[in-house]
Amino acid sequence: MINLTPWLNAPAWHIAFSGGLDSTVLLHLLADHARSQQTPPLHAIHVHHGLQPAADAWPAHCKAVCDRLGIPLTVIHVQVTPGASPEQAARDARYAAFKGVLGAGDVLFTGQHRDDQAETLLFRLLRGAGLRGLSAMPVQRPLGQGQLVRPLLAVSRTQLHTYAQRHGLAWIEDPSNNDTAYTRNFLRAEVFPLLQQRWPQASQNLARSAEHLGEALGLLDELAQADLAEAGEGGCVAWPGLDSLDLATLVALSPARQRNALQHWLSLRTRLPDSRHWAGWAALRDAAIDARPAWHLTDGKLERSNGRVWWLSGDWLQPVGGVLRWEQPDGRLALPGNGSVRLHGRPQGELHIAYRQGGEVLNIPGRGKRDLKRLLNELQVPHFVRSRLPLLYCGERLLAVANLPELGQADCQLHWQPPTNAQGLS
Repeated sequence: MINLTPWLNAPAWHIAFSGGLDSTVLLHLLADHARSQQTPPLHAIHVHHGLQPAADAWPAHCKAVCDRLGIPLTVIHVQVTPGASPEQAARDARYAAFKGVLGAGDVLFTGQHRDDQAETLLFRLLRGAGLRGLSAMPVQRPLGQGQLVRPLLAVSRTQLHTYAQRHGLAWIEDPSNNDTAYTRNFLRAEVFPLLQQRWPQASQNLARSAEHLGEALGLLDELAQADLAEAGEGGCVAWPGLDSLDLATLVALSPARQRNALQHWLSLRTRLPDSRHWAGWAALRDAAIDARPAWHLTDGKLERSNGRVWWLSGDWLQPVGGVLRWEQPDGRLALPGNGSVRLHGRPQGELHIAYRQGGEVLNIPGRGKRDLKRLLNELQVPHFVRSRLPLLYCGERLLAVANLPELGQADCQLHWQPPTNAQGLS
């Protein structure tokens, strides 16, 4: 029914096991495959969302199924954040749990099938999704340190049901699946039966259309990669871990190619904005040269500075401040929420790290005392970096500014490893 050969060299196999029909059949198929061939170790994961009383009995059912098949099971309890879409919030919590389990190169198998693919396409069409949304679910995509794989996308729900009955499998019927207040349940229960009366191959044809759209998206991704390769040149090495693009290179593209390149770039970093929110890009792009526009997205924001657009997320969204004594400057000093620093040179006296308050003055060899703000302007330091730029002091005297060799003594250089720019939700 499925081909698992491409993933036989993975360090480990995991399966997202809800206990429902789809994942029960997939677990049975994987266990059968493991008995007949040499496969990576198989491990089941059940995520308990705690959203309905009936779900409290499901971990025990899943454990009984796994015990019969000789497969270890991990049950993970998650907290679902309330929001406009309970389905999306539950999905986010579920996939965050999966990411926490996957090791480098591991595979997580999930049970989405051909009917799910068709429902996804129709659902996104009705929401007015673009090509990236309409290409629906890929067979494989990165997830955390590993890969998410959907081996049942060519298999119908009817085929899964037939397989389960033939092998005497027992599965959970989620009562919430009958609630047509949820859009997907409404499509499944009310819309697709009507479509299939007129077009019996509706699900198959819609799933095939999603594949065609996925191919088209692949071509657009290749174009985006070429555009981004040029726009990514010239990034400042002084701030490692900060991703940026050259604004002039992007502006030289047509508006459609700008959106295509940015969609590809942002898809690795955040949940993509819908068409209504792309006005944020236009506002950032077209703002006056001395403005400080920002485009806020789900998992971070884009800022513009010195002719580039920069992606900020994680710790970069949090303020920093305070003073930190450096009692052992021969090692690396961790800065709360701001990476770490190390010192080249051994100045005498009591050292500490602080941040800009305004009015700082630095003595530059051969130039005398200079206002730090003017010096940062000369070196085109991005405005959002300045407030978290570590400053090295000996008593009241400013000795060096991190990652800027021009702003320090030859025998006193401060090296800063900024915080990671990863949110982990892409």
